[in-house]
Amino acid sequence: MIRLLQRCLLWVILLSILVPGCSRLDQPAAGTTLRFWAMGREAEAVAALIPEFERRHPGVRVALQQLPWTAAHAKLLTAYASDALPDVLQLGNTWVPEFAMLNALLPLEVRATRSATVVQQDYFAGIWATNVVDGTLYGVPWYVDTRLLFYRRDLLRKAGFDHPPQSWDEWLTMQAAIKAQVGEQAYAVLLPLNEFEPLLALSLQQAEPLLREGGRYGNFRHPDLQRSLAFYARMFELGYAPRASNTQIANPWTEFGRGYFSFYISGPWNIAEFQQRLPPELQSAWMTAPLPGPDGPGASIAGGSSLVISRQSAQPDLAWRLIEYLSEPAVQRAFHQRVGDMPPRRSSWDTSSLADDVYAQAFRDQLERAKPPPAVPEWERIATEMRLVGELLVHGKLDVAGAADELDRRTDRILEKRRWMLQNGSLDSPVMEERP
Repeated sequence: MIRLLQRCLLWVILLSILVPGCSRLDQPAAGTTLRFWAMGREAEAVAALIPEFERRHPGVRVALQQLPWTAAHAKLLTAYASDALPDVLQLGNTWVPEFAMLNALLPLEVRATRSATVVQQDYFAGIWATNVVDGTLYGVPWYVDTRLLFYRRDLLRKAGFDHPPQSWDEWLTMQAAIKAQVGEQAYAVLLPLNEFEPLLALSLQQAEPLLREGGRYGNFRHPDLQRSLAFYARMFELGYAPRASNTQIANPWTEFGRGYFSFYISGPWNIAEFQQRLPPELQSAWMTAPLPGPDGPGASIAGGSSLVISRQSAQPDLAWRLIEYLSEPAVQRAFHQRVGDMPPRRSSWDTSSLADDVYAQAFRDQLERAKPPPAVPEWERIATEMRLVGELLVHGKLDVAGAADELDRRTDRILEKRRWMLQNGSLDSPVMEERP
């Protein structure tokens, strides 16, 4: 009997050593360092939240490094190539598929499923989906971004409307009424030609995916996606939108204030910009609203950043604890107060200052209908081609059918290597994860 107990005790000790997540992480070795890379303002804001994590984990020091967004992608690839990625890193969620394909990220499905902190059902579905590549979870959303309408409700009311548009047809009707008021020297909507996001948002409002056959080919020839291209072009053809980039608009906030345009598709950072830049007498004259869709409230872009764990990390369990800490609703609310980024969890909205922010409520609504772009590493290159072809369409150098053909042609060329790798099994290697 004593020998049997000794064997059982030995098995318990061995299991505690061999199975990650079962070891005593509450008492990490003194002097343990966890490396964390973050970008821009987010790195500055999260620095103030790290001491509480270190207090909860005596002996642990989080070494935070700030990367500029302009150099982050190149630095991450260099670090990957030299086996120098940190334990935890911030990734723009369109970068997740690329680093997942490189086998640089630790899959997180098992850890997330067993976590009492990271609760998938509490996250906006479209944002969560940006972290899933080929059915595997590689990241946890850290903050979210989407696009919707900023509009002059006083000018809309003057045109005879007491509510923002709910559908494409209604939006066009409102733009026509505003254009009739402002005349030839002003417009109804600003859709900067150097931004791909407005056209992408309109395209995501269709049920048809932007890529077909598992991300092998473009799908822009599909009639539904041509409908989005046609609607986008129509606003320029009718003279409702200027054929201009935002660099050709002297100051979008000033021009919005003087009524040069009444609708503007933009993101949450512009709430603070409009509050600061518009004069006091115009602060009640503008509002935000979800994007109208083809036949009712429409979808928009699921953007933002995520937290991931490097597959090179020697301490993935402790790295996961940092992600869990930064995912706590109270910590997310503190993060929002410092940097203004919007939290990805519904519970973080319900009990924060965002709940009483009249300008933020439209973003809360829009996030319920946010959709991820295709989860392929080549997506950012395809988005650039969307912008370039969209500009050709707007300037009349291509018609809708020609723009769809050109987009598919350019997209298929970009995806050529992906098709070859899929055909030869290079992207079909099994996903391996440490058991938590």
